[in-house]
Amino acid sequence: MPKSLRILLVSPEVEPFAKTGGLADVSSSLAKKLKTMEHDVRVFLPKYKIIKDRKHSVREVKRLSELPIQLGNHTYTIAIRSAQLLPERVPVFLLENKELFDREGLYVDPLTKKDYEDNAERFLLFCYGVFTAMEVLHWIPDIVLCSDWQAALIPYLLKRQYAKQENYAKIKTVVAIHNLAFQGIFPMEKASLLKASKTDTKAGGMLEFWGKLNFLKAGILSADKIITVSPTYAKEIQTPTLGFGLEGVLKQRKKDIYGILNGIDTNIWNPEKDEFIPAHYNIQDLTGKQRCKLMLQVELNLQNNVEIPMFGMIGRLTEQKGIDLIIDAIPSILEQGAQVVILGVGDDKYHQQLQQLYEKYQGKMHLAIRFDDELAHKIEAASDFFLMPSRFEPCGLNQMYSLRYGTIPIVHSIGGLADTVQDWSEKTQTGNGIVFKPFNQENFNLALKRAFAIYSNPYAFSKIRYNAMSTDFSWSISAKKYEEIFLELVGDE
Repeated sequence: MPKSLRILLVSPEVEPFAKTGGLADVSSSLAKKLKTMEHDVRVFLPKYKIIKDRKHSVREVKRLSELPIQLGNHTYTIAIRSAQLLPERVPVFLLENKELFDREGLYVDPLTKKDYEDNAERFLLFCYGVFTAMEVLHWIPDIVLCSDWQAALIPYLLKRQYAKQENYAKIKTVVAIHNLAFQGIFPMEKASLLKASKTDTKAGGMLEFWGKLNFLKAGILSADKIITVSPTYAKEIQTPTLGFGLEGVLKQRKKDIYGILNGIDTNIWNPEKDEFIPAHYNIQDLTGKQRCKLMLQVELNLQNNVEIPMFGMIGRLTEQKGIDLIIDAIPSILEQGAQVVILGVGDDKYHQQLQQLYEKYQGKMHLAIRFDDELAHKIEAASDFFLMPSRFEPCGLNQMYSLRYGTIPIVHSIGGLADTVQDWSEKTQTGNGIVFKPFNQENFNLALKRAFAIYSNPYAFSKIRYNAMSTDFSWSISAKKYEEIFLELVGDE
């Protein structure tokens, strides 16, 4: 039996406490899975305004309040609150500071649609708070897994400021990159907040990036290992196309980069017992899926006809997700007699374009510009095809949810989409989705044409749906790979 490890997962968002995207799902599911593997797992995240004490069973611990942390000339007072991830009862600790985190948005001001100007202070306080929490809880982890730029300074701070203290000397750090497009880049003046040396802030230094401060770069260069969320993405980020300026830094760490595909929580995303959908179904009996389609058509005021194909899309309405390709294709999809259901939030220009289409095609299209977990489950269950033509996609979860629900993903062959969706072959009857490459409107339109052709052939559609639902993306395999890396780092200590 593997050695039991003390593992601290530090993430800016964790389901069900705070969520803007897949990172929250991954953080929660991985923590719970590692706990079931007999490890001592704890989770650390900020206490945002959205996290309600009663709803999330957040408790105050008297001895963990009024803890001082100094950033530059300012001393902030924090409290460490506690909660749990259920049903596994994973301990969760939340850093509370009303001045910096009691706001409507997590990273972006909902009014201005811009990042908060003090995000450097907010997440630097968060990173320092991890060390404060270790001290007051008298619990030192073997491994700290730091997700994205918001937690990426932890390895740097450990290396530069804490490793000399005996308590912290043996801690190993891993940075998890969920999306390299977001790096935590700030004016270099902010470096004074973390007492950075001139060596680290000068050109080519650990913190410096084109004259600015880069949290993620510091983490990449300081961590013991780097994990990305799919094998293909691990290679892509070392190229100029998807390296976002850090490809050279990542190549320096090439030996220490691992691509591990995210898993999904198969207890939550399970068409046999999903609490949000009106009828349950499985790979042997899909009659419940037809009922899910009919009930969603009724709920969304769409034409009630289970025979016509439904195309779903859930996600950020941004250029990265290929929403421009979808918008251009919607008239053709609808004019061929299909339906389109879109759920998500993104850029205003896409909101406006989609709204115009929605008003034009009443009864054939539904648009919901919001976050809505219940509707997301209903769309996955009801749809025949799932639209995910991302320009780049580190891993992606919705294509995995779709496969589990027998909803055929239509994807661009990139990142985690390339690792999870295999193109349908009429000849061999293999494949679980429809894949196109390179990324352009013409190829996406051809993929949609193939979708209509497959749908019109009951045998082919039944077979591709069977292939899709036979795919296993539970956390069992992925969590084991994380465990192997952690055990290798800790060794026999």
